Amino acid sequence: MTFVEGRLHLRKTQIYLVFHSVCTTFDLRLRYSRSENCKYICIFAHLFVPLHPQMEKMKMKAALFDLDGVVFNTEPQYSVFWGAQCREFHPEHPGLEHEIKGQTLVQIYDAWFSGELADKQALITERLNQFEQQMDYQYVAGFEQYMQRLRQAGVKTAVVTSSNQAKMEAVYHHHPEFKLLFDAILTSEDFERSKPDPDCYLKAAERFGLGPEDCVVFEDSFNGLKSGRAAGMRVIGLATTNPAEAIRPLCDEVIEDYIKIKD
Repeated sequence: MTFVEGRLHLRKTQIYLVFHSVCTTFDLRLRYSRSENCKYICIFAHLFVPLHPQMEKMKMKAALFDLDGVVFNTEPQYSVFWGAQCREFHPEHPGLEHEIKGQTLVQIYDAWFSGELADKQALITERLNQFEQQMDYQYVAGFEQYMQRLRQAGVKTAVVTSSNQAKMEAVYHHHPEFKLLFDAILTSEDFERSKPDPDCYLKAAERFGLGPEDCVVFEDSFNGLKSGRAAGMRVIGLATTNPAEAIRPLCDEVIEDYIKIKD
């Protein structure tokens, strides 16, 4: 591509972005027409602006959501629960409840409640089950509306969580509609290695027959953000659990909730 051609392409791309913004603002529909060499966006049936092929590859085909702190604003409640357990059994390690976020219960037990503390696992599990039954499962602001927009756009959706099926039963009890919101729900039973390993998100992409480049990960914890990054996917971080400044290096975009998020 020559310098002149490059400048022309840049200008056309800028024009496209302007008209896309206008159409989004006024909720206008864009009509596509195809030629042999490139694709065009047709606005008002007369104005044609080339759409770079790479832009189409950036279209999200699947949205993969962590659960706590991403779908539900529950992480503060878990911090209270695990903070109490960690202070009781690991007073020598302050802040441990924050380090274990995003890990499965099995991982937490293997790393911190094995050996001399192995006999405490049953007690903690009982406490956790009771706690989760009483938790307040409130959706993150704007989440339900955003899910409707994704479904209308034909985007596949999945929950990819380190929580187990027992926890999910509590979720279904509080939100009978929950299963209807997603095309797939993957729990700790569905993958061998948990976050920050990318295994869980790669399996979710495989479930839809998609590659990492087609998927966008929504996460809040450091382990979850690292997992999405390691999977080679675009990562959107929610500043519901950790400050935006802390998670920004691990994601492509930071949002507070779903109210102002752009498709």
